[in-house]
Amino acid sequence: MSTIESFRNQFLVSMPSLKGDYFEDTISLMIDHNDEGAFGLIVNRLLKTRLVEIFPDVSGVFDCPVLEGGPVEQNRVFFLHEAGTHYESTLEVSDEVFLTTSADFIDAMKKGTAPRRTLALLGYAGWGSRQLEDEIATNAWLLTPANALIVFDTPFEDRTRAAAATLGVDLNLIAPSAGHD
Repeated sequence: MSTIESFRNQFLVSMPSLKGDYFEDTISLMIDHNDEGAFGLIVNRLLKTRLVEIFPDVSGVFDCPVLEGGPVEQNRVFFLHEAGTHYESTLEVSDEVFLTTSADFIDAMKKGTAPRRTLALLGYAGWGSRQLEDEIATNAWLLTPANALIVFDTPFEDRTRAAAATLGVDLNLIAPSAGHD
């Protein structure tokens, strides 16, 4: 990162000003951020889809929540899982959270050896160069430190508020728009 500070391993919490937007009431884990743009996964939009519908071979062996990871390439699957085991395509997001996209992770699910704290995400969120910085400047987003407890253990409907609370922010007390025109 030569000209901007990276938001990698931060939560991007939607502010009330995004009411009615695709990202309303979302929290995204920022996976990568550099001069070319940003890549994140929404971690609070639980789908009714079950893992066995995507990977029938895991039936009775492995299960995990399936989430809508974002509006881009929703036919693509990403796995966020607790740190520890590396697979062919594993990226260390933090010391506690890894991202894997390779077939050997699916093989581990079939064998029942994949990490128990796993989320399957369909799609991702992406921003072009400087787009995310501009949106943050207009108060569309709140950046907070990421942590595995919110990613894996906090109820989905409480995640945005829990992340904001790490900075002492109560999203319920923020108006959706500024008081001036």
